[in-house]
Amino acid sequence: MDSFAGSINLNTSISAYQHLAAALSLIPISHYLLGICLLFLTFLYFFWEVHFVPDLFTGFRGDPVVLTFDPSSQVYEEVVSKCKLLHGRFHPTPWLSSPHFQTSFMSFIGNSPPFSYTREIFHASDGGTLALDWLMSSDVGGNVLHMNQTINNEDKTPLVVVVPGLTSDSEAPYIKHLVFKIAKRGWNVVVINHRGLGGISITSDCFYTGGWTEDIRSVIKYLHGRFPKAPLFAVGTSIGANVLVKYLGEEGADLPLVGAAAVGSPWDLV
Repeated sequence: MDSFAGSINLNTSISAYQHLAAALSLIPISHYLLGICLLFLTFLYFFWEVHFVPDLFTGFRGDPVVLTFDPSSQVYEEVVSKCKLLHGRFHPTPWLSSPHFQTSFMSFIGNSPPFSYTREIFHASDGGTLALDWLMSSDVGGNVLHMNQTINNEDKTPLVVVVPGLTSDSEAPYIKHLVFKIAKRGWNVVVINHRGLGGISITSDCFYTGGWTEDIRSVIKYLHGRFPKAPLFAVGTSIGANVLVKYLGEEGADLPLVGAAAVGSPWDLV
């Protein structure tokens, strides 16, 4: 009896699968293709970290800026409490509702300011080679010029050191926009190209990382000694911001910089 029941269940199971296969065969191929496309688009939506749907439900009002700070600190009282931007909302461009879209747009579509740098080769103590690309404020006065002027050692014009992000160098569109805007405001700028970038070959057994601060330390010390009367500032972006912030913490009160800004510094490098 048990054997007979098992045979009935098996035959019933086979028959059910046959019916299911027959039913599936009746669905048009176009519907399967549409389903696959929807699954693929859903995958891309999450893979590219697109946030268009939440933005749509909030009317593209953006999200409030979230701050992590000590309310009793002097920095908060002197800077954060007086900066309205830090108490506002972040409004991303609706059709660029993904950090990857924003990066790609600036890399492939954004037009870089038409200027050329003056290059200086810096040799680190371990044999490493870095390219320092300069843009003087006098080079961009009025129409864009290519004068390639040098700075006098006694010059008192503020000097900004720019540290690019991962795989970025001085020719990255966002770096050129940043450098150009700073120079247009009357300050001199120098970009530290990471080892192996900016067209410079690796000449030592050491490569740059998000925790490697020796290069920025050596370059800032060199610039401070070369232009002792020029106020030194630094701006780091992305991984460059991480390197800069780590350097600031390591140097402490002995810092030769007057001010620094970290733009888009990653909190979790992993």
